[in-house]
Amino acid sequence: MLGDGTPNNYDRVEIGPTDLAFREWQALGLTLPDMPALRDYRLSRLVTEMQARDYGALLLFDPLNIRYATDTSNMQIWVMHNFCRAVLVTADGHLTLWDYKPAKHLSAYLPNVHDLRTGADFFYMDAAQRAEERALVFAQEVDAIVRERIGGSNRRLAVDKMELATHWGLEKCGFEIKIGQEVTEHARKIKNANELNAMRCAIAGCEAAMAEMQAAVRPGMTEVEAWAELQKGNHIRGGEWIETRILSSGPRTNPWFQECGPRVMKEGDILAYDTDMVGAYGYCADLSRTFKIGDGKPTDAEREAYQVAHDQIQNNMQLLKPGVSFRELTEGAKPLPEKFRERRYSVMYHGVGLCDEYPAVVYPEDWESVGYDGELVPGMVVCVEAYVGSVGGPCGVKLEDQVAITETGYENLTRYPFEDRLLA
Repeated sequence: MLGDGTPNNYDRVEIGPTDLAFREWQALGLTLPDMPALRDYRLSRLVTEMQARDYGALLLFDPLNIRYATDTSNMQIWVMHNFCRAVLVTADGHLTLWDYKPAKHLSAYLPNVHDLRTGADFFYMDAAQRAEERALVFAQEVDAIVRERIGGSNRRLAVDKMELATHWGLEKCGFEIKIGQEVTEHARKIKNANELNAMRCAIAGCEAAMAEMQAAVRPGMTEVEAWAELQKGNHIRGGEWIETRILSSGPRTNPWFQECGPRVMKEGDILAYDTDMVGAYGYCADLSRTFKIGDGKPTDAEREAYQVAHDQIQNNMQLLKPGVSFRELTEGAKPLPEKFRERRYSVMYHGVGLCDEYPAVVYPEDWESVGYDGELVPGMVVCVEAYVGSVGGPCGVKLEDQVAITETGYENLTRYPFEDRLLA
């Protein structure tokens, strides 16, 4: 067995980190996660949240929730828009997985998958006019499992996402449908030490890829070539995929959210990016940095935007501790200078685990329209971020760190340095 409790077998079915990743983590003194124990913990978190709401069962179609419940991975991006896998967790902790029919072997090795089936694919390409028929058969299977495991009195079934045909089938079986994302988001929000160890490994792999990309960037390179370096760094360490391709340079850094394209980067440009990286063990490393291309002196506009963004995340990070409400974070955050407010980022803080998660904490200007309250607790991990750019300005800066909430305050999980010459 490897140090993370998985088989030391290059021909194994399950995916995982590469030798390069293991060597780098050892050099950094990181503790590997115990993957069997991590899987048990995550399943127990789902059961705890279900029982707290007196739900009979939880039905999952979102690939990230299926990964959380089972630690199985199967064509994650494709399955996000072609629902062909499902997991049912009953209130007694029994787990049934419907996998893609030709790929049952991908999850057969996991002891927490108590019952492995097929037949949860009702998307139109696959089912066409037979979708309702097939979904009803599936719903009847769900009904039979729930009745066998917990009886017929509790008809409250939480579902995260589903095809319309699935909804109709479950209603015909007499289920009272509840919001499953509430269950999964509150289960996933609290990480134990094992999960944090897995996340530290994912972040270390991300930061190694960031350093390789920054070292490779040169005038004359396109933005997509730079992004390919980041992708490569993730994949060669056993990372899995990247949710976005938000990387821009020069004038394309303002406004934000422009994805990398064919622009040829020039000497003196700045480059800004958001990793949104699903790395080793399926954990997200969501970091942002901005740096100068070449040896030129930063402009006044670049230095100002960078300093403001840096001050934002450093000051806002100091507010993080258990018991602080989301509203207190919003109200206590350092105000953005007026000229940067219109292009403020969508959030100041957001949760992160296998991907971006609950909560989302917004700027004061947005509280009345979209804000909601809650409270930080130990074990949560949040990203603290800022985008700074003015309307009509020549550039924008994006910075973001990933931070764990501890019993007494916070631990910044991010080690990647900031740019001294942009802070000078």
